[in-house]
Amino acid sequence: QVQLVESGGGLVQAGGSLRLSCAASGSIFSINAMGWYRQAPGKQRELVAAITSGGSTNYADSVKGRFTISRDNAKNTVYLQMNSLKPEDTAVYYCNAEVLSYGLGANDYWGQGTQVTVSS
Repeated sequence: QVQLVESGGGLVQAGGSLRLSCAASGSIFSINAMGWYRQAPGKQRELVAAITSGGSTNYADSVKGRFTISRDNAKNTVYLQMNSLKPEDTAVYYCNAEVLSYGLGANDYWGQGTQVTVSS
């Protein structure tokens, strides 16, 4: 089994910054893509940013230039640095990882979610 544990959410004023972290643990042989998604009340879950094991990144248009995704492969951890936060960034943020496990093959895993609230 693989677990993803997120941290770093909270309440911040518009224009402020937060850094999210997500650590993967368990039966891990390797991790391919890792990413962050978010879901606001009444809306569908959407991709915020993703990063491959080689470091290639992809961002939603709404966060380009404000958010930066990075990862530490040695620690099986992905980060999301969020700057210039806006009220519309308010959502539950979920970590996702495509993990190749010993004896289980490749599977998609999700964290439990962390709330980010941006006040105006």
